[in-house]
Amino acid sequence: DKRTEHLNMQLLDEFEKKRELIESALEYADHSHSVDDVLETIKNKKAQFWPLPNSVIVTEIVSYPAGRSVRFWLAAGNMDELLEAEPFIAKWGKEQYGCKKSEIIGRKGWVKKLTDYTEKAVLLSKEIKDE
Repeated sequence: DKRTEHLNMQLLDEFEKKRELIESALEYADHSHSVDDVLETIKNKKAQFWPLPNSVIVTEIVSYPAGRSVRFWLAAGNMDELLEAEPFIAKWGKEQYGCKKSEIIGRKGWVKKLTDYTEKAVLLSKEIKDE
């Protein structure tokens, strides 16, 4: 339908404006996805795209046996803007999906900025090389 087509065009336009920011966030995610993978995940409604004036956030809803969490998957741009958006998005996750928790996968610097979060784990990664 025309409304859905219009919304998809708006999404693509906004996504293209934020492409470089998403690429920069993916560098910290060890390039687990390409920018186009992220777009497909958003288009398939498996992730949520939050374009902000000078930033971007991509979230996903994660289901665990003990309940759902809104996961901040990718974020880049103006730190103050990102911090201001966090409580709004967390509340959205609770209201729209019944999320009990909010979680962030990111750099160590987030620990200092988000004092109401608790550091739960460290992600270690290495390339498995041919012998």
